[in-house]
Amino acid sequence: MSTIAAMALLLIAAVCILPFVFDPNDFKPEIVAAVKDKTGRELVLDGELKLSLFPWASISTGKIELSNAPGFQDRPFATIEEGSVKVRLLPLLSKKIEVSRIALKGLVLNLARNKQGIANWSDLTASDDTKTVAPATAAGKQEEQPIATAAPADFEIGGIAIENARINWDDLQAEKHIEIKDFNLNTDEFAFDEPIGIAATLTATDTESKTAHTIKLSTELSVNEQLDSIALVHSDLQVTTSGETVPGKSLTTALAVADTALNMSRQTAKISGLQLKSGDAALSAELTGANIKDKPSFQGPVSIASFSPAKFMQQLGIVLPVMQDANALGKLAVNFDLAATADSADFKNLVMTLDDSQIKGSVGIKNFAQPAIGFLLDIDTIDVDRYLPPADKSSKPIASPAVLLGVGASALPVETLRNLNAEGSVALGRLKVNGLAMQDIQINLNAKNGAVTTQQSIKQFYQGAYSGNLSVDAHGDKPTLAVNEKIDHVQIEPLLKDYRGEARISGIVDATTQLQGQGNKTSELKSSLNGQFSFLVKDSVIKGFNLQKIIDSGKALIKGSALPADAKTDQTLFTEMSGTATITNGVIQNNDLVAKSSKLRVDGKGNINLNSEAVDYKIDAKLLNDEVAATEPEQVKAAIAIDIAGTLDKPSYTIDIASLLTDQNKAKIEKLINKIDKKLGPGVGDLLKNFLK
Repeated sequence: MSTIAAMALLLIAAVCILPFVFDPNDFKPEIVAAVKDKTGRELVLDGELKLSLFPWASISTGKIELSNAPGFQDRPFATIEEGSVKVRLLPLLSKKIEVSRIALKGLVLNLARNKQGIANWSDLTASDDTKTVAPATAAGKQEEQPIATAAPADFEIGGIAIENARINWDDLQAEKHIEIKDFNLNTDEFAFDEPIGIAATLTATDTESKTAHTIKLSTELSVNEQLDSIALVHSDLQVTTSGETVPGKSLTTALAVADTALNMSRQTAKISGLQLKSGDAALSAELTGANIKDKPSFQGPVSIASFSPAKFMQQLGIVLPVMQDANALGKLAVNFDLAATADSADFKNLVMTLDDSQIKGSVGIKNFAQPAIGFLLDIDTIDVDRYLPPADKSSKPIASPAVLLGVGASALPVETLRNLNAEGSVALGRLKVNGLAMQDIQINLNAKNGAVTTQQSIKQFYQGAYSGNLSVDAHGDKPTLAVNEKIDHVQIEPLLKDYRGEARISGIVDATTQLQGQGNKTSELKSSLNGQFSFLVKDSVIKGFNLQKIIDSGKALIKGSALPADAKTDQTLFTEMSGTATITNGVIQNNDLVAKSSKLRVDGKGNINLNSEAVDYKIDAKLLNDEVAATEPEQVKAAIAIDIAGTLDKPSYTIDIASLLTDQNKAKIEKLINKIDKKLGPGVGDLLKNFLK
């Protein structure tokens, strides 16, 4: 006991006397030389070094400056205005390190990366080659053996305090400069397997965008002695972004996590109670991770609570386009099971509510660098018109579903179409778009290597059905489109009323179309359209067009009698209309128009220019004899030629008077022509006949 007391007394005496006989400032040259030898950098110790040994062995410094790496800016790599470290002496005897609070004030770090990607701290972190001791063997050779290392000492730190630090980050390779200022860090006493309170604040400024991010972090950290098990509890991260380009000049995003556990030896992770909130949008998740070092993957349920996308976008400063429904984008809620890796993401069991629509299914993305997208979605009902800008129905051109898809696809940049890699299908119970109502819709998409194909079908389309496909080839400078479509027994009148607000024709139509075109704009597509189509319309009524009245008006002109009065109910009934057409450079040419009714037969031909919507048609209308039996051949009672001009919206009808004269006064005119031949000579009558044809 006396020996121990003597040693203790000797130690106390040394602690008390040493500060008076030992001055650490005398060793500044050796310290500077050692740093130069190990790092090749200059260390400047401007301040006074102060040593204290009781009750702690402590060292405090004034200003310290470490030079930058060669080839970088001529400014210090690091500067510390004031620092201090304290260590308990007695625990050192039992290989236990107890460090009191480490305090750094006025730390400035100037971090940089040059254009070659080399950082100015790379030389400090480079590890030396592992040295080994090679004992001699019987053969005289040496076997490499690892150097024995001492068992790690118990380690405790009373806490870390960094006050008013500043970090400048210059990335010449990415041409980025970020300034971090007002960096403050405070931690509780450190001990293995014990929770450590951590609080940090900083402000990061992007000098290019002049946007500042104020960050606040608080958490409780636990680490085991092997440093392979890490736990975070009650973690809160808040980021407030401000600047002239930020909506409302300030936007706050908050992340809270109840528990985070990382086990590096098992390569597992668990994140519980994750809550992410920005504006009115809030996301929650429960995630587990595997292979987090070798091939990290995470999976778990994710939920986005119901919020207003319109309001959220306004908070982000995004100007919403004018939509037909002012309440559109008023509600969005999403739930899905996430399975993600560093290069892929799968959203399974997806349930999304958008306004009055519910979407279910799955979406997968592989290879983020060149995304390949797969999807399988089921939508109960969606009114697309709610989200479209107001439109004048009367001025909308007639366009089929495949053509609308083609116009939308062609408007995309060619590079986007070339890089699009997607495959999937969408089933819709009810769909409304451009005023058209449809049910039981199926759309399949396949896009890869610049080739995009779609197949779409509508089982309930105005008491009929629709099917079609679209092919887009984006290998050239402009996308090339090919469309094939078919409609079966579709009611024309309700379709036109929904689409354009009025219907001038009714009936049941069957039609097929094959079209090809090229271009990035609608006008280019129209002018390049080539193809063909055929149609058959039954039980049709054409409103505003009374063929019988037109014929009667022609007769009245010849006789000089009064013209038939206009009537709002003017219309022409046909039991059947049919025809085929070819399309060349946007011009539809039809040479076999046939329309029939109990009293009329119409044959016609002409063209429609899709670019100008100009109409140029000539039809021959024949009045049939009412008394002819159904088994007898048709007998013409009267015939007349009619020219149709104008545009699709405003067609005009002109009677060919010559045809009417030839029909009604044939006998008289022939007698007149014979007399003219006798008096004036042969040939003159033939000229008149040609004029009256």
